[in-house]
Amino acid sequence: MAPPMSASSFIKALKDEGLTVVEVGDWRHHNRNHIGDWGPLNGVMIHHTATSGSASTVRVCRDGHANLPGPLCHGVITKDGRVHLVGYGRANHAGLGDDDVLRAVIAEKALPHDNEANTDGNSRFYGFECENLGNGDDPWPAAQLEAIERAAAAICRHHGWTERSVIGHLEWQPGKVDPKGFTMASMRGRIRDRLK
Repeated sequence: MAPPMSASSFIKALKDEGLTVVEVGDWRHHNRNHIGDWGPLNGVMIHHTATSGSASTVRVCRDGHANLPGPLCHGVITKDGRVHLVGYGRANHAGLGDDDVLRAVIAEKALPHDNEANTDGNSRFYGFECENLGNGDDPWPAAQLEAIERAAAAICRHHGWTERSVIGHLEWQPGKVDPKGFTMASMRGRIRDRLK
């Protein structure tokens, strides 16, 4: 568990990890903190957007939609490998998930199967939405996968976490399938190697 890093520390950590970062509007103050707590933080959650087109994807992740106000994450990782910062603080990305999974993330142990949704994840996880249709056919370019690896590693490095602090939405909340098209086990392996 850790207090959230400052917005300035967040962007510095991403840039220090070699990422190209795009600041979108007043991202540092765009959040849902008036709804509830943000922190202590326990990990990083990876999603796919189920959208195509970088500009429209970034816009919907920043602004949200009729059923869910934005921001829908902290950073949007587009297919070209850029990280677009759209919010900082509590964001509508994780929703309710499994408290057993949270305990495993905190302990950095193997994840149990998620079978309930009883714990607020928006207060506990940094979130990255990754531009992809999520249909299993839409490709994940090498630059984008590397950016996911680097972004997660940057946060883990700052907090002293291992790769076990990085999970997919599908590992948190029953019924979720994202990210689809690569495995979180393979991504955690990449993050582990980067943190060595």
